[in-house]
Amino acid sequence: MTLTSPLIHLVDDDVAFRIATGRLLEACGYRVALYESAEQLLVTPLANQPGCILLDVRMPGLNGPELQRRLIDLGNRLPIIFITGHGDIPTSVNAIKAGASDFLTKPVEKAKLLAAIEGALAHDTKRRAEDDELAILQARLSRLTPREREVFGLVVRGKLNKQIASELGTSERTVKAHRQKVMEKCEAQSLAELVRLAERVGQSVNHRPGIAPKDNRSDG
Repeated sequence: MTLTSPLIHLVDDDVAFRIATGRLLEACGYRVALYESAEQLLVTPLANQPGCILLDVRMPGLNGPELQRRLIDLGNRLPIIFITGHGDIPTSVNAIKAGASDFLTKPVEKAKLLAAIEGALAHDTKRRAEDDELAILQARLSRLTPREREVFGLVVRGKLNKQIASELGTSERTVKAHRQKVMEKCEAQSLAELVRLAERVGQSVNHRPGIAPKDNRSDG
């Protein structure tokens, strides 16, 4: 086990289950943090590292679904796997709708538990990679000057240089220079790449659905 091993947060008021499952996961190479209540997890700062939460449904005080909602409100994005000793279809459906990764019923077979954890960790890894990519794209956009941001916004909407010049009250030559700077700072090789960047960071792009934007590199 290393510090880079995923950290599994196990929240369950059943002492025997908590200890036995914790030992099992450690034997499988995971790091494990044990909590006897939802409240105990809430007062423990969760480090931003790969992992997931194994959460009992029925506990004294704050129950599993209530903790799930509280964590969502707090911005926690670790995948949650519910484990319960009581099969409850409405509860499981609501938990999944709220974003739970899986819902398991005790006694949980080792293979099913590990498969659920691997699925949750794969989701967490994908989400972290997407967050990293988004941070890189946002950093590229932050290089743009206010005027370049205006040009960027119009370019990804499919505006031609002459249209942009007219809208901004400047010359086509100036727009071409700004557009070149936008391409360089955003590290985009084509208009299509620039549009994908805009869509990824949530910039409004007004194109007809299903039709790729025309790459007007000849337009400057």
